[in-house]
Amino acid sequence: MFKRVGLFLLTNIAVMVLLSIVVFILERFFWISLSWNGYIFVVAIVIWFGWAFISLALSKWMAKRAYNIVLITSDNISSLDKKERIVWDVVSDLADRNHIKMPEVGIYKDMDPNAFATWATKNSSLVAVSTWLLESMDEAAIEWVVAHEMAHILNGDMVTMTLLQWVLNTFVIFFARVVANIISNFLDEELSWLAYYGVVILLEIIFGIFASIIVMAFSRHREFKADEWSAKFVWKEKMIAGLQALKKMQHLAWWEKSKLASMKISTKKKWWIMALFSSHPDLDDRIKKLEELSI
Repeated sequence: MFKRVGLFLLTNIAVMVLLSIVVFILERFFWISLSWNGYIFVVAIVIWFGWAFISLALSKWMAKRAYNIVLITSDNISSLDKKERIVWDVVSDLADRNHIKMPEVGIYKDMDPNAFATWATKNSSLVAVSTWLLESMDEAAIEWVVAHEMAHILNGDMVTMTLLQWVLNTFVIFFARVVANIISNFLDEELSWLAYYGVVILLEIIFGIFASIIVMAFSRHREFKADEWSAKFVWKEKMIAGLQALKKMQHLAWWEKSKLASMKISTKKKWWIMALFSSHPDLDDRIKKLEELSI
């Protein structure tokens, strides 16, 4: 918690510095003079748009290094064991059926039964599974997990999430500064600047919390949709069996790692408040949705 708050504050300082630099450039070199609210809104859009899509563009590169992913290629297919070959075959099959370039496929060492997909575009994507998932799941469950991750790629979920995060972050920055500016106008000039920055930080934290709840709610929705999509290619009975296997492994999972958590399967049961900030639905809810699904 303290690490996240600290990171948020550092991000806030960085954004404020960037705002000041961009505004200075606009006014000094391009003679663009905007109203206070106007230039805050424009600059917030530009900065967060750039930040969101730079992060998206670098996501695959960062994932490979964060997890030390070993890629499967056509040169080493012959050395794959049966379960690793299933991962490759499902990715290849679904990519071919949906007319996209074959994603990169990788294995990474981890003591969580997990998998994730990341990409900048559908034709430049990565599907990775953990060694513990391969060791602890049967072949049918592995087939479902990989199909689920491919569903995220084919549905463009990461781009949609990036766009949503960009819009919400823009409004968090904008409204925090608008409200702070209004409050500072009622104070003495000597204190107004200090009050302004203090209120900005406080409101960004508050608005950011509400924005996170919205983003995570949409993330849970996309997980249901990915389950539904993958059920078209993998029997839903296999998917239910895979989710039930994950439930049995809940006590074996070490901890929910924060890096790339939005791309990963979730196995942990959460309290209702924490569930609001969870990127994945409860496993029981996912099983129930699949049982009710008519295909």
